[in-house]
Amino acid sequence: MKTLTLSLVFAAFFVPPGPTPGVLGDWRTPTGSVVRIEPCGGTVCLRIVQLSAAAPSTIDRQNPDTALRSRKLCGLTVGSGFHQDDPTHLSGGRLYDPQSGHTYRGTVTATGDSLLLHGYLGLSIFGRSETWQRTPAVTPCST
Repeated sequence: MKTLTLSLVFAAFFVPPGPTPGVLGDWRTPTGSVVRIEPCGGTVCLRIVQLSAAAPSTIDRQNPDTALRSRKLCGLTVGSGFHQDDPTHLSGGRLYDPQSGHTYRGTVTATGDSLLLHGYLGLSIFGRSETWQRTPAVTPCST
């Protein structure tokens, strides 16, 4: 009995922890669309891979550049230039909000199956945050 107890204690201390999913992967936004976070070049990007049926538009109609207002949201990069500080944190990038047409500086933090995006202009304390939920990988929409 003593040997079994010692074996269990020993195993508990020397079993490597499971992988932390981190920020990479597919995430469902509050509007129901899915955004994929993935490496792109030497940074990390966020790209719309599935539009919700409830999305207010399928094109980038709020873009401040009138020449871009007819581009499809499907496949659109909405986050760019992020650096992965560790598996659960991204910083130094830009977040584009197609609903408003504004671009913000941003940070991204994953905690389990929740993702906190914080976008801001100027000082971080004047920004706004949004929470997304991890979702199984989806087949990307056609661009």
